[in-house]
Amino acid sequence: MGRQGYFYQALSDFTFEAACGGEIRHFAGLGYTVKQIVEALSVPAPFGKVQQAVWAYLADTRILLLEEPGGREAPTRPVFVREYDKYGKASFRKVNVPMDSGREKTGQARWQERTFHGDTRRAFAELLSACCNKDSTPDAYLSCSFGLPGQGGEDKLACLQERQRDYILGLPWSAKTVYHRLTPWMREIAAGLYGQAWYHESIYLLGTEEKITF
Repeated sequence: MGRQGYFYQALSDFTFEAACGGEIRHFAGLGYTVKQIVEALSVPAPFGKVQQAVWAYLADTRILLLEEPGGREAPTRPVFVREYDKYGKASFRKVNVPMDSGREKTGQARWQERTFHGDTRRAFAELLSACCNKDSTPDAYLSCSFGLPGQGGEDKLACLQERQRDYILGLPWSAKTVYHRLTPWMREIAAGLYGQAWYHESIYLLGTEEKITF
């Protein structure tokens, strides 16, 4: 891409951010699916760009982790990022960035591993509820392999409700296992998929350093 191409790309990104970046993050924080966000935006936006913006928001807020939970990462420092609403009014949002992006992790959680053998969806839903009562929700994560070959297609998700399917299908999953905070909507999705022959994941409880595989 030439210099002019970079300029137009930067201009496009700036325009997109000013027009709907704040709205997208607001709706994503409420648990909206990408499809719902596209429909709710006050200005039209391409589905693919909204997908990427939602994915970035989930990663920035640590709702989504790209590496296994429990790593002791390099210290971070707060940085204020300028944002614009649909009227062009500027505001600032605080994000944390690594102080040294090349620094290696200094340690890893020592997981106490166990396997859940419940034979009903209700029993599994009770496990999820117990996990969130036992350990604060921001520190409870669910592994997600939806981006791996043979995982997460529409046929695999047929047992879910429409909104639950839309949430999974609307995210641009990496071709590796990632980790989603055990939010209320992810609890519903995991409970809905439990018992499917292909669905085998793990719950990570950072507070107690437990890893529960099912």
